[in-house]
Amino acid sequence: MISKRVKKVPPSGIREFFDLVLGMPEVISLGVGEPDFITPWRIREKAITALEEGLTSYTSNKGLFVLRRDIAGHYREKYSLVYDPEDEILITVGVSEALDLALRAILDPGDKVVVASPHYVAYPALVEISGGKVLPLVTTPEEGFKINISKLKNLLKLEPKAIIFNNPANPTGVHYSNEELKKIWQVLSGKKTLIISDEVYDELVYDQKHSPFSSFSQEAKKRTILLNGFSKGHAMTGFRVGFVCANKEIIEAMTKIHSFSIMCAPIIAQIAASEALLAHKDINYMQSAYRRRRDYINKELNRLGLDNKLPQGAFYCFPSIKKFKLGSLEFAKKLLFQEKVAVVPGVAFGKEFNSHVRISYANSLENLKEAIVRIEKFLAKLK
Repeated sequence: MISKRVKKVPPSGIREFFDLVLGMPEVISLGVGEPDFITPWRIREKAITALEEGLTSYTSNKGLFVLRRDIAGHYREKYSLVYDPEDEILITVGVSEALDLALRAILDPGDKVVVASPHYVAYPALVEISGGKVLPLVTTPEEGFKINISKLKNLLKLEPKAIIFNNPANPTGVHYSNEELKKIWQVLSGKKTLIISDEVYDELVYDQKHSPFSSFSQEAKKRTILLNGFSKGHAMTGFRVGFVCANKEIIEAMTKIHSFSIMCAPIIAQIAASEALLAHKDINYMQSAYRRRRDYINKELNRLGLDNKLPQGAFYCFPSIKKFKLGSLEFAKKLLFQEKVAVVPGVAFGKEFNSHVRISYANSLENLKEAIVRIEKFLAKLK
């Protein structure tokens, strides 16, 4: 009864693990990648007002023009990137739908897609569901979990249709500098490979300036499918609003699929998202809080012997547990049941990362401090 392609894809390693957490009292969750902040009031108020005014209809398949216009203005003002709101922007139901649409729009059966790992769990799954073949590009702690140019060149010899690129990255918190991105583009510029650039954490960059992958040249803009949304930086996960910036041909293809499957993102959420683009003070406040938490959790993890590189973006750490001689799933389960702290096993992000766990610091500083006390107690039992 079920497609062989779908049966082949394993369930989400994150959700599978967190089924264990449900119903467990007093658990401090450092697992699910969701902001602990409530959506800022000015955004919620805009949604409430829209509902009171009876704005409950469908929108254009591409999304409200005013939101597309505001997104275009945001990229023009912040990054000097020009996108036509009429033909080069599509509003989606979260970034997950945006990725799904992008892959279905560009892939034919058997097309290859480079996926840098550790990777967000949906990347290889959606490639395979779309009929594509994953070409893993495994990064290492020694490489700073960043793409090795030689490895990329070798994979490009296999003529992949696309590469999925995440910046800042989940689960590592890695952020690529402008110069590092340029080196990657120099390798890709002579090829036909499309770049799917997931930049949903671009508002959560701490020590350097963010550069969209499409900003390097007109050719880079033409070949880049830029994915972004409001869930992370604006604390709007439940609103489910994402967007895509790409060339007209790709947006038309994605919109065709979107119109048959989803129709449009909810109008009230789109109206709220337009207001979110003006909420600079709220975004800066949340970013500053994440930075303080990052500095604390990074210092404490390294003190405890969980070797961790300082994250430059997003709200994740990806420390090594190698010295404790437990696999990541066993480590995470023991920590959960013994000390009631939930982290995500590294194998959820690629089988090569069994000696790592993902820790989210999208939690209060008070909870993070208590979690560190519990983790220290747990690690003491392992020595």
